[in-house]
Amino acid sequence: MSVLRILIADDHAVVRTGLRTMVESHAGWEVCAEASDGREAIEKASKLKPDVAVLDIGMPLLNGVDVTRRIRTLSPETEILILTMHESDDLVQQVVEAGARGYILKDDADRILIAAIDALRQHKPYFSTRVSSVVKPEDFGADSGNTSRASRSRLTPREREILQLLAEGKTNKDVASLLGISVNTAEAHRANIMLKLDLHTVAELVLYAIRNNIITS
Repeated sequence: MSVLRILIADDHAVVRTGLRTMVESHAGWEVCAEASDGREAIEKASKLKPDVAVLDIGMPLLNGVDVTRRIRTLSPETEILILTMHESDDLVQQVVEAGARGYILKDDADRILIAAIDALRQHKPYFSTRVSSVVKPEDFGADSGNTSRASRSRLTPREREILQLLAEGKTNKDVASLLGISVNTAEAHRANIMLKLDLHTVAELVLYAIRNNIITS
């Protein structure tokens, strides 16, 4: 039997350690990589092509929804399991639309993490009971995770990425450096984001990011 390779992405080292211990207690499963932020998760998933990626939602630099979307594009065979403390119907819909097939709550992980990963290993959906009523069978049709699906947001993926960085306190110069773009381009993106969302201050931008689960408070 081939080894099941799993990527764990969470910004808390103690959580990653606990998850690794649970995962590797199962025969034939191994953690092939860990990531502490969204951009690192995408980089490692793209390079290693894990069978399953276990992602937190509230990661620095890029949140779990956008990470899910990117990984499903770069490594279509990788199944995504969201592991989060957020019991949110809207968030469940967002990650399913992004391509995740599983969503479990952190306080359930000790009981159902292994079952959830095993379901995704078989390309079957798995959701915590408290959020499962939100998910419909048609959510897992042939186009599930397709990046052409209509987004709930008026922002492009790049604008959402920049919005998160700005909401985390990054300057235009920081954004430019992280994304490999010019400061002028970063400034233009910021102005366009503010215009699209009818926001006028950084405080309003941060509040928007929190309310839309782009960052956590």
